[in-house]
Amino acid sequence: MNTITQKITQHKWLSVLTFMLLSLLLLVFALSVGSEWLSPMTVILNLLGKGTGEYDFVLQTLRLPRVLLAFLVGAALAVSGLILQSIIRNPLGSPDIIGITGGASVGALLFLTFFGGTVSISFLPIAALIGAAAVSVLVYLLSWKNGVAPITLILIGIGVSAAMKAVTTMVIVFSDTVTTSKAYLWMTGSVYGANWTQVYGMLPWVAIFIPLTLLFAKTVQVKLLGDDIATGLGVRVQLQRFLLLFISVALAGSAVAFAGGISFVGLIAPHIARKLVGPSFAALVPLSAIVGGFIVVIADVVARTAFLPLDLPAGVFTAGIGAPFFIYLLLRKSRSGFS
Repeated sequence: MNTITQKITQHKWLSVLTFMLLSLLLLVFALSVGSEWLSPMTVILNLLGKGTGEYDFVLQTLRLPRVLLAFLVGAALAVSGLILQSIIRNPLGSPDIIGITGGASVGALLFLTFFGGTVSISFLPIAALIGAAAVSVLVYLLSWKNGVAPITLILIGIGVSAAMKAVTTMVIVFSDTVTTSKAYLWMTGSVYGANWTQVYGMLPWVAIFIPLTLLFAKTVQVKLLGDDIATGLGVRVQLQRFLLLFISVALAGSAVAFAGGISFVGLIAPHIARKLVGPSFAALVPLSAIVGGFIVVIADVVARTAFLPLDLPAGVFTAGIGAPFFIYLLLRKSRSGFS
C-alpha cells in the first residue's frame, strides 16, 4: 500500500515538474515570436546576460514583461478558481461565475469614468481591487444564514455577477467615446503594453497568496467530504471558508486589476490539473497555477501574432475556449446530476 501511495505521489509531482519544464520552453518560444522572429538561442543568451545587446529593447522592454505578467495573471486566476471550486464543491465555480471579476470590472470602470482624466492611471488596479473586495463581501453577507452554504454562495454570486454586468453596461452607455473604448479593451482582458512596474506589482500577490493556499490543503481535503463531517473532525468550517474566499478574492482581484477581465482561466485550469493529478489539493495548487499561466501566455502569443499588425486582447481567445468548455460542464452536470 505504501509503495502504491508513493508511486501516486511521484506521478503527481512528476506532472508538476513536467509542466514547469514546458512553461520554460513556452517562455522562450513566446519571447521568440512577434513581428520579428528571434532565434531561441538568441533569446536564451539575452536572458543569461550574454547577448549582443541588439535585441535588449525588444526582449527586455517589450516582450519579457508582457510574458511574465501574462503568466502571473493566469496563475492567480487559476488558483482563485481552484479555491472556489473546492470550497463550493461545484465544478462550475470560478471568479467569473460568482461576481469577483464583475466587481473588479465595475470598480475599474467607475475609476475610468469619474477619475480617468484627473487621477493617475496607476491607481486603476486599486479601484479594481476595491470593487472585487466589495462585491465579495456583499455575496458573503447575502449568503450568510447560520453560516454560508456552498450552493447558496454560488447562486447569490451568479445573481450579483449579473447585476454587476448590468451596472457595467449602464456606466458604459453614459460614458464618452474615449472612456468606452478603454473600458471595452480592459473588460475583455489584455496584457498589451505590460511593463516591469506591473510585473513587480503583480508578483507579491502571487508569491504570497499561492503558497498561503497550500497551508489549507489538509482542511480542504476534509471539507470535500461535507461540512458536517469536517465539523465533526474539528475543522472550523466557516472560518476556513472565509479565509480561503479572502485568498481567492485577493488573487482574482489582483489579476483583474493588472490585466482586465480575462475570463474562464479560473474555470478551465483547475479541471485540466485535476485530470492530471487527481483530487489532491496540495498537488492541484502548483499545477493549476502553472496550467493557468500556460493558458494565458499561449492566448497572448496568439493574440499578438495571429493577426499582425493587429494586437488583440488575450481575453478574446480565453473566452473562445472557455465558453464552449463551460457549456460542456453544464451539459455533463445536468446528465450526471453532480453538484
